Amino acid sequence: MSKSTTEYYRRLDVRALHKAGLLAAGHGGIWNWYSRGTLRASIHVQAEEGRVILSYQATENGERRDFDYSAFLSWTPCQYGGERPWFLCPARGCGRRVAILYGGAVFACRHCYRLAYESQRKRDYDRMAGRADNIRRRLGWPVGILNETPRSKPKGMHWRTFKKLAAEHDALVVASLEGMSEHLGTVMRGLGRHAAGLR
Repeated sequence: MSKSTTEYYRRLDVRALHKAGLLAAGHGGIWNWYSRGTLRASIHVQAEEGRVILSYQATENGERRDFDYSAFLSWTPCQYGGERPWFLCPARGCGRRVAILYGGAVFACRHCYRLAYESQRKRDYDRMAGRADNIRRRLGWPVGILNETPRSKPKGMHWRTFKKLAAEHDALVVASLEGMSEHLGTVMRGLGRHAAGLR
């Protein structure tokens, strides 16, 4: 079974709460989520010593209900002074130290929800195009595998290194374009069957 991705869940980022002053004991406030300028959801965050209390309404099993529970905090020293905050995941049996909690009915870390980052779901041909673009940047070529390839060698780079990178780039471009072509062919065949079914 494939994992859902983090992009489909509301994010509660401890760094953003800290920046907004909502982690100082005795402070509290409302955190809102917007989509295209429209308010979609809100949560009340109340800070106490070593924890925040999350209070909100959400739908669980088709029923609207109130939630009110603690997410404990952990602080680690920063390299150049000060401390940075972390959530300890409030899901039962977890307690992982994380920067972000994801909200379904209950806020928990991405491991508890078995979430993948969107970047982990990219198709192989997207990843190969990205690797080709990294080589193009290193060689000073315009980014984008469909752009013109100037074949110029950066000043100071050894010819052997240049030839190796150029060959790797070309192989990645070919594989990426073949993957795109195959994917588009699959999509077009699916659209063709769908159109035939509508007739």
